[in-house]
Amino acid sequence: MKVSEVMTTEVKIADPSRTIQDAAKLMDQTDCGSLPVGEGDRLVGMITDRDIVIRAVAAGLPADTPIRDVMTKEMKYCFENDEVEDVAENMGDIQMRRLPVLNSKKRIVGIVSIGDLARSDDECAGEALASIAQPGNGRAAA
Repeated sequence: MKVSEVMTTEVKIADPSRTIQDAAKLMDQTDCGSLPVGEGDRLVGMITDRDIVIRAVAAGLPADTPIRDVMTKEMKYCFENDEVEDVAENMGDIQMRRLPVLNSKKRIVGIVSIGDLARSDDECAGEALASIAQPGNGRAAA
């Protein structure tokens, strides 16, 4: 099964020039803890509730801090035509619960989560989640 068959296609994309307060409001409105950050439909990073807390609030940065100043710039993603099993294994290896989904032109077309994978294949999602739950790199899983 392909990622395109299980991914969420209605994805809100945060503009890197908007504020972390804007990102937090969008997370609240969409009931999510992470947002892809893009310029147009080109992925430039991810912002998570953890990024806002650790990189901004804990550092004493104001609510009007631009998203680009605290977002995660290291790009982790998958492609819409990747196999679900391969993506689940990769998510376990890199300890990520969600990945932006890109098309062949590297444009954002969706996001895939462990929950999306579980709806398609309980076994591969369970294995990925077990890997994600393992302590690694001195950090809790995102």
